[in-house]
Amino acid sequence: MTTIIIEDEKPAARLLQRKLQKLDVEVGVMLHSVEESMEWFTANKHPDLIFLDIQLSDGLSFEIFENIDIKSAVIFTTAYDEYALRAFKLNSIDYLLKPIDEDDLEVAVAKFKSRLPQQETLQLDFDQIKKMLSNPFDKNYKKRFTVKIGQHLKVILIEEIECFFSENKGTYLHTFDNRNFLIETTLELLEQDLNPLEFFRVSRKFIIPLKAIKEIVVHSNSRLKVILPTYKEEEVIISREKVVGFKKWIE
Repeated sequence: MTTIIIEDEKPAARLLQRKLQKLDVEVGVMLHSVEESMEWFTANKHPDLIFLDIQLSDGLSFEIFENIDIKSAVIFTTAYDEYALRAFKLNSIDYLLKPIDEDDLEVAVAKFKSRLPQQETLQLDFDQIKKMLSNPFDKNYKKRFTVKIGQHLKVILIEEIECFFSENKGTYLHTFDNRNFLIETTLELLEQDLNPLEFFRVSRKFIIPLKAIKEIVVHSNSRLKVILPTYKEEEVIISREKVVGFKKWIE
């Protein structure tokens, strides 16, 4: 199979090349810009697989695909956070979050090889991907919530919220003054409404803001436990599959 890397950081490209060699995947060409890539694709047979960085030195790599009919499978290599990765799941064989883990790379290559017999022409949904990759600072994230208390409505600012949690099929916000309020949404919808730089879903039951973390404790089975200032009703445990993403988020 023929493979190329499109990555503007040459040390990162060489490192990925070495990791692929360990998996018996030979990289024929490494390209480092939109312009260089377009010239290469125009003059050469397209490879079976592309490892594609999103942000190149002279623009977004999507420009390559918008101008040339690429017939290769794509594995995204990206530094974008988990919030944006939903787009990659729908538009590629796989995605790899930088810094690239060798085990994740092996799984991605194996997934590509398993699909080789039925590979089809790549169809990237650029509009969807660009929407998902929009700068977090450009999006209008929730800044306040309105909750009902008896016959009254109360406005709670995002800065007052210590965590969100689900319980008995309901969704609640918990404030720094140790009060719970029922809100008419779900944690799934909240993930889309909250700034991913400030909030992280640590498990099925909890979303927490970075500023509310009082302490992080090593827990059983490679999990972590977060201590919050006032919420004590239940332990806030970071599930194993979330630990790596959580550590990158707090950094």
